Amino acid sequence: MPDSFRYIVIGAGAIGSAAALRLAERADGDVLVLEQHRLGHDRGSSGDHSRIIRHAYHSAAYTALTPHAYAAWEDVERRTGLQLVLRTGGLDLFEGSAGEQDLVAYQHALDAAAIPYELLDAGQVRNRFPQWSLADGVRGMFQADAGILDIRRAVAAQVALARGLGAVFADQTRVLGVDHDGARLRVRTDRGEVLADHLVLATGFWAGELLPDLGVAWRIALSQEQVSYFATPAVREFTPDRFPVWAYHADEVHYGFPVYGEVAVKVARDSGRRTTTLTERTLEPDPEETARLAGFLARHLPRAVGPEAVSKTCLYDMPPDKEFVVDLLPGDPRITVAIGGSGHAGKFAAFLGQVVADLATTGTTSYPVSIFRADRPALTDPAFPATTRLSVAR
Repeated sequence: MPDSFRYIVIGAGAIGSAAALRLAERADGDVLVLEQHRLGHDRGSSGDHSRIIRHAYHSAAYTALTPHAYAAWEDVERRTGLQLVLRTGGLDLFEGSAGEQDLVAYQHALDAAAIPYELLDAGQVRNRFPQWSLADGVRGMFQADAGILDIRRAVAAQVALARGLGAVFADQTRVLGVDHDGARLRVRTDRGEVLADHLVLATGFWAGELLPDLGVAWRIALSQEQVSYFATPAVREFTPDRFPVWAYHADEVHYGFPVYGEVAVKVARDSGRRTTTLTERTLEPDPEETARLAGFLARHLPRAVGPEAVSKTCLYDMPPDKEFVVDLLPGDPRITVAIGGSGHAGKFAAFLGQVVADLATTGTTSYPVSIFRADRPALTDPAFPATTRLSVAR
């Protein structure tokens, strides 16, 4: 491994691999990517088979970015010949006052971007998707472009393209610290030191280990989350050509997938309630959460109920406002930070790689990403209220 690069990216997950690709395009491959685990590992936020990709969001600021996200993944698909996005359509269901608030927000976001959708009553949902058991007061929204992003394949595709352009990937290389007081940035690893002109921090929930070296103490909390796959005996009713990705908005938000990756349906709860630390987190699923998810299926998707096939845990790293951090580091424009989005940044990753490359090479970007600024009060103000309702994520 050479000891000097123009750009170093720390983290080879969805955003890190995207940043490596877009930087390699602009820097003749003079890019090093440092990854503490093996490439393709399942200990971070870019594992498992699937993420929901969609236009329907709680905020017009996100929906304004979704066409760029789709276009960026289409570019990776075209260049590799791999299908990464499978359009299944997306069904959002809304129950009660909390659900009604989400419906209003989703309509506003889609209308602002002139993206078409259908509003459905409970009877219309049941007629189109008889898998659902719904009370009459539930309302639905269907958006045809939503679907599944194969996140693991997507990361591997970006790594392959970046390597083809000359980027170097050093996996199983742990970063011990960053010194940014000199003329060049010095990255200390367990394999020696490497110099760089510019550094990209894309470490996900491990960022807290390096942020002190960069002189910041941002308020980013970790929570342990779980997804569970249930081996439905009615497989044909839940294949992607018959059953869409979905989210159920009530006092709690649940979301799920058709049969994909595993011969089972995938379901989870958008939670953020079980806070933890890097040392306390566990890879062991919580049987109570599994039972809770099975209970949701029994009430609303009874034909999906089956034995637990597999459950997986992951971490969210979220600022109090639940927005990403994608910006130049305040006080040092030689460092770009792209963190704080575990849970719903994955489907934006190919696009965020373009934003990171803009920032790293020119110091600015034309994309409307001001909500991700690194100098916003939510990151530093102890009085900033935490948002309790998350975005549907994985």
